[in-house]
Amino acid sequence: MQAARFARTAIAVAVAGLSCASQAAPTAQDKLLAEMKRLAERIERLEKRNTELEAKLAAGTAAPASALAQRVQALERANQDLAASLESDRISEREPELAIRLKAVEERTNNMGAPTKLAQALDGIAIEGSVAAVAQQINGRARDNGERESLLSWRGDLGITVPAGDIGRGTGEFFTQLRMGQGEDFTGLQPTFTGAFNSLGFRTGAASSEETYAIVAQAWYQLTTPLGEAANTPHSLQFTVGKMDPFVFFDQNAIADNEAEKFLNNVFVHNPMLDSGGAVGADSYGFTPGVRLAYRNEMDKPDWWQVSLAAFGAGEGARFGRSFDKPFVIGQLEYGRKNMGFDGNYRLYAWRNGQYEGFDGSRDTASGWGASVDQRVHEDVTLFARYGQATSGKAAFDRAFTVGGELTGDAWGRGADSVGLAWGWLHSGSDFRREAAGLVDDEGAPVFGYTPRGAEQVAELYYRWHLNDQLSLTPDLQYVRRAAANRDAKNMTAFGVRALYAF
Repeated sequence: MQAARFARTAIAVAVAGLSCASQAAPTAQDKLLAEMKRLAERIERLEKRNTELEAKLAAGTAAPASALAQRVQALERANQDLAASLESDRISEREPELAIRLKAVEERTNNMGAPTKLAQALDGIAIEGSVAAVAQQINGRARDNGERESLLSWRGDLGITVPAGDIGRGTGEFFTQLRMGQGEDFTGLQPTFTGAFNSLGFRTGAASSEETYAIVAQAWYQLTTPLGEAANTPHSLQFTVGKMDPFVFFDQNAIADNEAEKFLNNVFVHNPMLDSGGAVGADSYGFTPGVRLAYRNEMDKPDWWQVSLAAFGAGEGARFGRSFDKPFVIGQLEYGRKNMGFDGNYRLYAWRNGQYEGFDGSRDTASGWGASVDQRVHEDVTLFARYGQATSGKAAFDRAFTVGGELTGDAWGRGADSVGLAWGWLHSGSDFRREAAGLVDDEGAPVFGYTPRGAEQVAELYYRWHLNDQLSLTPDLQYVRRAAANRDAKNMTAFGVRALYAF
C-alpha cells in the first residue's frame, strides 16, 4: 500500500512539473501528461480495490470463527442428547440416530450371547430319556385255550435332574421322571410265579389299549451333606424324600437291573421276593412315596461302603390313599470294590411290610432278607447272583435264587454287543403248598386247582445288537418250567424282540 501511495505521489509531482513546462512546448508534453494521468487513475483504482479486498478479508476471517463456535455448541448439545438417550434401554424415534444405532448393536450383541446365558441357566441340569418297543409271542401251551398270543407294546421314559440349591454344606438336587406307554399284558395264562414276561409293559387301567397313558413316575428331593471339616472328606450323609422307585436305592445290580437294556423277565430285573412276590408293596406301576437316609464312606478309595434305611408307603399308602400306616421298611448294607477294572458290588438287605398281600388275598405283616451281587470276572464277562427268603407272611414262593451273566462281543469283533443268560429258581412256600388246592374265588371256582410241589424254574437268553450309540435291537427268548410249582403245567416259551432308543 505504501509503495502504491509513493508511486501515486511521484506521478502527481511529475505531472505538476510537466504542466509548468508544457507552456513552453505544449505538443510533446501533452501526450506525456495524458499517459501519466492514466497511470495515476489506474493506481487509484488498484488502491481502492485493495482496500475493498482488505475489508472483505477482515470480514471473512470473523465469519469462520463465528461458524466454528456455533458448530462446537451444536456438537456439545448433540453429545448431551446422546448421553441422555443412552441412559435408557428404550428405543424412541425422537432419539439421536447414533443412539438408535448403538442400542441396536447392543441388542444384537445380547441376542448373540443368549445361548451362553441359556447354557449358564442349564448348567447342572441332566436329562436322559429312552423309548423302547417290544414285540413278543407266547406259545399256546402257556394259555388255557391252547392258542398262541402275540403282543406289541412300547414305553417311554424321561428323567430330569436339576440343582436344588445348598443347605449349609449340603448340596441338593431334584429328580423327576415321566413315564408313558401303551400295550396290553398277556391274558389267559396258566398260573405262574414269574410275574411278567415283559417288564417293559406299561398301560393304564382303562379297558382300551388304544390310549397312550402318561404319569409322573418319580419326583423326589435329595440332599447330600459331607461330614467332617475337610473339604474332601470321604464321609457323607444323604437324605431323600418324595415319590420314588425303591429299586433305585435298594437291590441294585449292574447286570440285572434294567429291563430296557438287559433281561426282560421280572424275576431277573429285581429280587423276585420283592418284585414278583409283591413284598415291596409299591403301586401297580412300581412307585411309592418314601423317605430314605444313607451314610457313605469312601475312606479306602477306590473301594467304598454304604448303609441305608428307608420307609415307603405300602397298600393304600403307596397310592397316596393313606399316610405311612404300616409302611414297607428296608435297610441295606453295601460294599463296592474296584480292582484294576474288575469291579464288584455286594449288597445285603432286610425288609418288613406291614400291609403285605398274601396269595390268599389276606393282608398281614411279612418280612424277609436278600442279597444282590455283581462281579466282573474277566474283561468281557460279568456275573450276577441274587437270593431272597421270606421269614414271615403268606408268600406263594418263600425262597428265590437267580444267577446269570453277560458276555461282551469283543471275542467276535462286536465289542458293543453283548449276550446275556440267566436262570431262576422260585421255591413254593409251605403255606402255599398246603392251601393252594383248596383256594376258591368269590364264585366258588378253584383259584389254582392243584397241589404245588417243588419250584418254578425260569431261564432267559438275549443278544443285544448295538446299532449305534443310541439304538439297539435285542432278540429275547424266555422259558418257564413247572409254572407256579405245578408238576403238570406245560412248559412255557416266550420269544420277542426289543428295540431301544436312548439318550
